[in-house]
Amino acid sequence: MQDGVLLGWLGPIVVAIFGGILRFVRLGEPKAVVFDETYYIKDAYSLLTYGVERTMLGDADNPVADRRLIAGNLDIFKQCAQPSECASFVAHPPLGKWMIGAGEWLFGLNPFGWRFAAALIGTLSILILARVARRMTRSTLLGCLGGLLLALDGLHLVLSRTGLLDIFLMFWVLAGFACLVADRDQARERLVAWYESSPAAGVVPRLGLRPWRIAAGLCMGAACAVKWSGVFFLLAFLVMSLIWDIGARRALGERRSIRAALAHDLPGGFGAMALVSAATFTASWAGWFVSADGWGRNWAQATSSGPAFFVVDSVRSWLQYQLQVLGFHSGLDTYHQYMSEPWQWPLLLRPVTFHYDGDLPPAACGADKCSQAVIGAGTPAIWYGAALALIALVVWYFNTRDWRAGAVLTGYAVGWLPWFYYAIADNRTMYLFYMIPVVPFMVLALVLVAGLILGKAAAPPARRAFGTAVVGAFALIALVNFWWLYPVLTAETIAHAEWWARMLLRSWVTVAPK
Repeated sequence: MQDGVLLGWLGPIVVAIFGGILRFVRLGEPKAVVFDETYYIKDAYSLLTYGVERTMLGDADNPVADRRLIAGNLDIFKQCAQPSECASFVAHPPLGKWMIGAGEWLFGLNPFGWRFAAALIGTLSILILARVARRMTRSTLLGCLGGLLLALDGLHLVLSRTGLLDIFLMFWVLAGFACLVADRDQARERLVAWYESSPAAGVVPRLGLRPWRIAAGLCMGAACAVKWSGVFFLLAFLVMSLIWDIGARRALGERRSIRAALAHDLPGGFGAMALVSAATFTASWAGWFVSADGWGRNWAQATSSGPAFFVVDSVRSWLQYQLQVLGFHSGLDTYHQYMSEPWQWPLLLRPVTFHYDGDLPPAACGADKCSQAVIGAGTPAIWYGAALALIALVVWYFNTRDWRAGAVLTGYAVGWLPWFYYAIADNRTMYLFYMIPVVPFMVLALVLVAGLILGKAAAPPARRAFGTAVVGAFALIALVNFWWLYPVLTAETIAHAEWWARMLLRSWVTVAPK
């Protein structure tokens, strides 16, 4: 293995290990069911136990099941005369809960167990981001910078230490994007090799099987199988991949590049990004299909008239369930004290308090009043820097049509702009952490702009030194900013006055209900 290739892996792995340490240390703190963990960790345990989600004891006002879990009591399911009577309507597909359940299966139904998968996936996403940034820039330094910035983002850290679904959505979206970037390189290499050999003038080449694009389809199907919002990325990435194919053929002088791409690249792209994704999404519901106890399953009816009717009726019931879920999301407009609007998200105006305990004894921190908090907020230096970097990318793209700028802007736009529709048309209840799938593209924007600031390798030494100083200073600011927030991102017990000081904006000062 060449030294450059070795370093290209070793550097990102070291950065990912650093990020993993931040995510796994004290992962079991706080020893509580925080925010929406109350839904997903119990659904995950139900999937492990029954294959489908079942109704739990208690409700939002009387969380009996949550209290039992913290006490180590796993008797949390409501008892029903018939199992089907305890079927629970859930608003999200099963894959993310199966992933949470894997940690519960390995380590038990405790805070470490139900957060393990999130921490592991968050760590792996740092490695993927570093590698895809390196591939896009051909620079190991910039790749490691990207991984480091993702490791230092507060929102990414909090969701990597919490049993919610959003970190899994982010992971599969990022993995799908990385696969498409690898497919782009491989497809261009094949086209160049074909044209260099020129076996027959005027013949339009086919690119054959494209495993990276099939892998992207699997990843995007998995994203949709965590949360429905993955479909926005799926559709955008399919179009983006086709545009890359058109550009590759045009760059090699193919006069009818659009027609060639539509004839030879679109069918395979549709198969990988639509059919494979749909199959992956459907497969995630296997527990529902094989169980009689899922919500809306109609098992008795499905099994009444033979195998063919079973398949048809099962699909009908499943599609009806999906329509119910769509209706639920469209009508979700209940007020919540942590809700925010999409135009507030890039400025971090309203984070989510995942956990707050202000009743700790003075001995816990050596002050008159102690606090413990988990604030779901991004690192401001990274988020505000990314806002400026994205503006720079818009100018860069329209001046140069650089595919990297276009890809990053696409990922950001498709993860952010659709929520404006729901805010305006449906007045939907939304939260800052819906931005987590966009965070990798924010980091990639910073990496690309950092590459411009550093300059080309052949630039004068003074120019490179200045660029290195600017990029290094930004990385240091991000590190200090993250260090300042770290105690209120990870439930460290600190003096209340210190907790207050670390709330960078007064709109961050919210207290979770008991």
